[in-house]
Amino acid sequence: MPVERIPPEETRRRVQADDATLVCAYDSDEKFQKNRLEGGLSLAEFKERLPNLPKTRELIFYCA
Repeated sequence: MPVERIPPEETRRRVQADDATLVCAYDSDEKFQKNRLEGGLSLAEFKERLPNLPKTRELIFYCA
C-alpha cells in the first residue's frame, strides 16, 4: 500500500479539526524537540497513547 503524502496545510487542517493525530517519526527525544511541529506527539508519547486511540483514527507521521 503506497504512503499518501499530504501538503502541510492539509495536515494542519486535519490535526486542528481533531480528525488526525500528528506523530514525529524520530525515536530520539532530542530530534523531536528540534523538529517539533505544533500539535505533534513524540514517538514515545504516541506509543503511550496508542492503546487508547480508536483503530479508525488517522495517523500522520512526519520527519524533517
